[in-house]
Amino acid sequence: MDFDLEHAKKILERTPATLRAMLSGMPAEWTNNNEGPDTWSPFEIVAHLIHGEHADWIPRAHIILEHGESLVFEPFERFGFGKYAEGKSLVDLLDDFATLRARNLDALTDIDLASGKLDLCGTHPEFGQVRMDQLIATWAVHDLAHIYQIARVMASQWDDAVGPWGKYLSILR
Repeated sequence: MDFDLEHAKKILERTPATLRAMLSGMPAEWTNNNEGPDTWSPFEIVAHLIHGEHADWIPRAHIILEHGESLVFEPFERFGFGKYAEGKSLVDLLDDFATLRARNLDALTDIDLASGKLDLCGTHPEFGQVRMDQLIATWAVHDLAHIYQIARVMASQWDDAVGPWGKYLSILR
């Protein structure tokens, strides 16, 4: 399927509500546990998404618009989300994420990417040349990847509890 900006926006618009539906009111055993060492809990994943709203997608889009390929993106610190989670509840994080996402979607609309800006290029510190449409597509797929990750982390909490049916539950493999 070819990239479509409006399709990407539909995913990006829905992610905060999807996460709220999945996580609000869930006991901490479901939202604070992970899959083991060097993995994230759903709580940490939401904090990571907040960090991305601050430091990744829209800031990089502005770098592409203002500097093209002449300014290399700052490396994104995947684990830089701690400051956004400190002292907050999951509900606080979900609220923060929804607010930031709405603001960033407004910023995306203000950029007016439909006017030929999707082919503009920037420079990623690892990948080199990247296009604006690739950045926006990655933003949407990044959301979907973390929604899947949250579902997988939660499912893994009952890996043993499902008994022999685990054989047929691909999310547990």
